[in-house]
Amino acid sequence: MNFVAIDVETAQGKRWSICQIGLAIVENGEITQTISRLVQPPKNEYSEWNIRVHGITPEMTCDAPVFSEVWDEIHPLIHGRRLVAHNASFDINCLMQAFDFYGLPIPELECDCTYSRTGVKLNEICAAYEIELNNHHDAACDAEACARVYLNLLRGIEPDFSKMKPRSQKATSFLLHIHK
Repeated sequence: MNFVAIDVETAQGKRWSICQIGLAIVENGEITQTISRLVQPPKNEYSEWNIRVHGITPEMTCDAPVFSEVWDEIHPLIHGRRLVAHNASFDINCLMQAFDFYGLPIPELECDCTYSRTGVKLNEICAAYEIELNNHHDAACDAEACARVYLNLLRGIEPDFSKMKPRSQKATSFLLHIHK
């Protein structure tokens, strides 16, 4: 039960525009450290849409290190460990595009995805597991929530989907059916 949960936020629609990285380091089934790093995206450019989602602004990252500098810091923390993300196809793709954008070598990463395992959004699976998600779309908060979800999955704990807020009657029936 050793892994690192990761979440990234982007400054705009370009996936290489990472503006925050959050990590939750898990050792022996316990979260031992949660890390949050602001990242200055290329040209420190943001879309208003992304700012509305995560609340990170150009003023917050104008003096932050760029991705390649942050990667130098976090790579030793994740090297040789499984990376877990909620919607890994987004987060890992962001990393891959940032590696390409900055001309960094692409590391070998073993990844898993709590979204592909559960089929529901992070806030929904947190509700089903009664995991606090106080600051959704803060990368460190989301990484820690993802780590807690993954630990429950590894321990074989079934989520209680009845604790989720119903999207609609049809969607709720479908979710309860596929997870039985």
